[in-house]
Amino acid sequence: MDNDKNELDPISLEIISNGLRSITDECFVALTRSSYSTNIKERKDHSIAIVDKEGRLVVQAAMTIPLHIASMRGLMECILEKFDGDINDGDVFVANDPHTAGGTHLPDINYAMPIFVDGEIVAFSCNIAHHADVGGMVPGSMAGGMSEIYQEGLRIPVVKLFRKGELQQDIMDILLLNVRVPNERRGDHNAQIAACRLGARRLLEVIKENGLENVLSAFDQIISRTAKRMRLAISEIPSGSYSFEDVMDGDGIDTTNIPICLKINVSGDKINLDFSGTSQQVGGNINTTFNAVQASACYALIAALDSEMPSNQGILDVVEINIEPGTLLNSVFPAPVAARAHTCQRVVDVVLGALSKALPENVIAAANGANTTAVFSGIDPRTNQPYLYLETLGGGMGARAHKDGKDGVQVHITNTSNLPVEAIEQEYPLRVSEYCFIEDTGGAGKYRGGMALRRVVTPVNHTCIFNGAGERFSNKPWGLFGGQAGESGQFLMRKERKVIRLDDKPEEVKVSPGTYIIVETPGAGGYGPPAERSKDLINQDRESGKFSIEYINHHYEN
Repeated sequence: MDNDKNELDPISLEIISNGLRSITDECFVALTRSSYSTNIKERKDHSIAIVDKEGRLVVQAAMTIPLHIASMRGLMECILEKFDGDINDGDVFVANDPHTAGGTHLPDINYAMPIFVDGEIVAFSCNIAHHADVGGMVPGSMAGGMSEIYQEGLRIPVVKLFRKGELQQDIMDILLLNVRVPNERRGDHNAQIAACRLGARRLLEVIKENGLENVLSAFDQIISRTAKRMRLAISEIPSGSYSFEDVMDGDGIDTTNIPICLKINVSGDKINLDFSGTSQQVGGNINTTFNAVQASACYALIAALDSEMPSNQGILDVVEINIEPGTLLNSVFPAPVAARAHTCQRVVDVVLGALSKALPENVIAAANGANTTAVFSGIDPRTNQPYLYLETLGGGMGARAHKDGKDGVQVHITNTSNLPVEAIEQEYPLRVSEYCFIEDTGGAGKYRGGMALRRVVTPVNHTCIFNGAGERFSNKPWGLFGGQAGESGQFLMRKERKVIRLDDKPEEVKVSPGTYIIVETPGAGGYGPPAERSKDLINQDRESGKFSIEYINHHYEN
């Protein structure tokens, strides 16, 4: 069939497009409500997509994690290559491996289910969810100190978990045997499988109502129109070259101040992002795969150029990215990648930093630039069963050209929420003794950066294990155009009156009753000279209690 001969009118295209978005949004909610782990059901660390038979991403759910845009494409490339001619109705594929299955790190488990009409594949129903643990050398599978992919957890190549509708129980047994809280993992796997099946049913309903040829034509037009829209947005950037550099704090082993370098070249409606000069891949687990960087860079361009633009294959087709294999941003086997989100946040920062020289009012100062990870695990004394609480906490959002940055939020490629105290204390044998903004952590400026978060946690009637991973703990989030840097983050441990600072990427810390882990996330940078801040905004800072008199006097009253 030649879909070009069946181009839809704008109204029909919009109706089908909205129907597809409605499918992904419904599946997103269904996965949220049927999952077991707090990381999915409360924090919503998952994504939904419809992919065409060629593996092109067509539609993502509105609340999708931006980092997942390219993971789905990577998964589909592996499925189509490995199972060409052996994809059947009722099959369900599962995978997570970054080096062989298109993933970005092992905790993100990818699912895909083919959708058939009259015996022919027409699309795939796909989702990704971040599992709180996939085994490996540390609970939560995310801490620093891991030096190869084998240490990070169970590696799943692209396999069929269901064959023609029949569960392959031996594969499910392997998935559950290698994790620390198997009952929770089983529930999350089942939720993903159900979301795939729901997406397939709903797409077949849309096809029945609108006709297969029209839906397939809509797939093509959605992608081509997005590509055209991205090219138009790019053409608004003045042609030229724009460079920026930043550094990662460290890899959690022995390398610090790791450079990320970017040159953006723009010519008309064409754009090239060249990461030459970036560090070689490192021993610790902050390496990334190419598709993770592709997703992060495309997100940053969408945010800066046209925030209403849909995320699909059209954007991936337009944005050209150059990264040498074997480097931090395009690592090769057996590089560890568990903490890749920290690096992806920095990729967003350098893209926005480079664009600030071309489109100063379209970007923000450096946000908290981290994915501050805290993991508590142990045996719940109430049930004598293992538990594992994983969270990535928000921090400051960078100041904007006309407005202060938001306080204590998830930023950029995560798009998740901070876990409510009530959920933590109900689900786990933990007590949260403090949860608040941290005074004076937003960078001063004409518009100030967002504030950092503090969360203080102690185990109840048992000893637990804490591990984590932090960034922007030594290199502060920078400001723009005279704005000041935000404050850095830290991990602390307090027992009685003694407080010690932990490593930025601690592997295993025993925490006994009466001992408190203090997680402080980074703030964010300010925008514009502090001397230009209005008196009304200074008064708001003073009255809000978020900034001390000393801070205000130092930055604004001199």
